[in-house]
Amino acid sequence: MAQSVVIIPMDQLLEGSPSLVMPKPGELITGKVLSMDKKSIMVDLNGILTGIIAGKETKDTLDTIKTLKLGAEVTACVLESENDEGLVVLSLRKASQEKTWARFIKAFDENASFKVKPIEANKGGLLLEIDGIKGFIPVSQLAPLHYPRVNGADSAKILARLQKLCGVEFTVKIISIDKENGKLILSEKEAFAAERNNALGGLQIGSAVDGTISGIVKFGIFVAFDGLEGLVHISEIAWGHVKDAHDFGRLGDKVKVKIIGIEGDKISLSMKQLTSDPWAEISAKYKIGDKIKGKITRIAQFGAFIELTDEINGLIHSSEIPGDPADPADVLKVGQDVEARVIEINLDEKRIGLSLKSEAEAAAAAKAEPKDEVMEEAMKDEKPKKRASKKDVKDKTEE
Repeated sequence: MAQSVVIIPMDQLLEGSPSLVMPKPGELITGKVLSMDKKSIMVDLNGILTGIIAGKETKDTLDTIKTLKLGAEVTACVLESENDEGLVVLSLRKASQEKTWARFIKAFDENASFKVKPIEANKGGLLLEIDGIKGFIPVSQLAPLHYPRVNGADSAKILARLQKLCGVEFTVKIISIDKENGKLILSEKEAFAAERNNALGGLQIGSAVDGTISGIVKFGIFVAFDGLEGLVHISEIAWGHVKDAHDFGRLGDKVKVKIIGIEGDKISLSMKQLTSDPWAEISAKYKIGDKIKGKITRIAQFGAFIELTDEINGLIHSSEIPGDPADPADVLKVGQDVEARVIEINLDEKRIGLSLKSEAEAAAAAKAEPKDEVMEEAMKDEKPKKRASKKDVKDKTEE
């Protein structure tokens, strides 16, 4: 006897079943891992649809694929609602990127700082990439310790300095965010703004601080400390003549400096004032008329210098060389041993004058030319320079 066939309407069959809502591209969706291999992951989406994560879409910054197991929940981003095989195309990479954007937007809204590592440099700054999101730290937004200070704003030297910072961990804040174009502008300087302001408010003139050399230029040495940076002008590096600031340190060297001036956020520092002033001993060690022996250490058009101590040179002006030569190098040589007579000690101007002439020769020469004016002009090169001007510091910043 033939069995009767019961026909059930489709609406009754679907009654009570989960409604079929196709996921939309860009949406984050969670499912369970059905199967996986090195190239793809199959995902069950609520028992209704099946998703696939394949190729480069399995790669994200957390390397999620390495920790996944069958049956584990996984969150992915929808790339296509349905491909030719009826599968929902998913991406772990894109999901990670969306989560990262969410973190960046939150950090921007809350003015929060976070850590990054640049992977590339150009002359304008440092570049990085996180989950396909490109970030850029402009040179102007680097903190003092990392700012590339070079003489003459040499672009090749700036780039070389920046390239050394690739792979270094930076603490930054977001100062501009553009999700549509996938770009961030970051600032290391802003990340330390509060710390800098607090440190600046606590500074006291006369106090000594430990710092790190952050830049060496023709007019001095920059030292970074407590998120701040100050300038040791070339006149404050050592008590004696400083020809080249590079002779007194290298980038990254630890140094102790004294705070000698604060003008707004411009800080003047001194290295020499943390050592005893050798000029204080000069008046006790030398008297007018004393004869001293020494070597010629430097010859200039206006005279020759004898090293009296490690930091003090005495000047033999050309007018104090027998024969009054037009060029002192015609009769004297660097390294030559001479005996000279002390004819002037000026502690206020930090200079000591010497003569190779006999007292009789000197007396005759004194009648012909005022000594003070001659010595003043000659010793200009040996006097301490004034502290950094606003223009000096502005020039530094522009570099």
